Amino acid sequence: MPDLAPAAWALLVFAALLIGMSKTGVPGLGILVVTMAAHALGGDVQGSAGVVLPLLCVADLFGVWLYRRHAEAGALWSLAPWVLVGMAAGGAALVVDTAILRRVVGGVILTMVALQLLRRWLPAPGPRSAAGYGAVAGFATTIANAAGPVMNLYLMARRMPKEAVLATGAWFFLVINLAKLPVYAAQPLWGGPPMLTGASLLLDLCLVPAVAAGAGLGRLVAARIPQAWFERSVLALAAVGAIVLLW
Repeated sequence: MPDLAPAAWALLVFAALLIGMSKTGVPGLGILVVTMAAHALGGDVQGSAGVVLPLLCVADLFGVWLYRRHAEAGALWSLAPWVLVGMAAGGAALVVDTAILRRVVGGVILTMVALQLLRRWLPAPGPRSAAGYGAVAGFATTIANAAGPVMNLYLMARRMPKEAVLATGAWFFLVINLAKLPVYAAQPLWGGPPMLTGASLLLDLCLVPAVAAGAGLGRLVAARIPQAWFERSVLALAAVGAIVLLW
């Protein structure tokens, strides 16, 4: 059992609960989870990312299973190649100051939120729009692990019902997050321990019940929240995520 103070355990359990809820009920609710985990682990940002990633994978599995009849795979196929382009661009851009890149991503997300507010007067995103959303999502996940707001805005712009947004997003992030696991487990190029270790996995094992509870609670929330309020919450949380990146 990891040796942590009770307050740190409470913060990690709450973060795990938010992770579960964000994947099955309110997308974007876990925007501050990595920050919360880093605070609980004494400011270890890299270590907190290693703890959070497996929990995200578990929550994605809950989302895929709970909404298995609602996924719209076509929305992902048109997005996938552009996500890879964005990830390659993000990897190349890492030579630039990360703080600057985060602000760029934050500004782009805020612009997307503004466009989403105008979507009743705009057509649903076609192939060109999918290219833009996909490239930004790939870039954002590489630079700042911030693809969530971009994907949620894209799926909502396609005028999907809330169940389809949750299901399709769960599939997308399950693939992305599983692909990150070997990278997190490898020795960093800049030295130091891997972000994903045996100790972090043991901590994750302790937190899985909280993720499961959050997933169940999120499912109940999604079943009761009207579509309009669901969309408003996604927009609001995307804006909060963008402001965090800008700040």
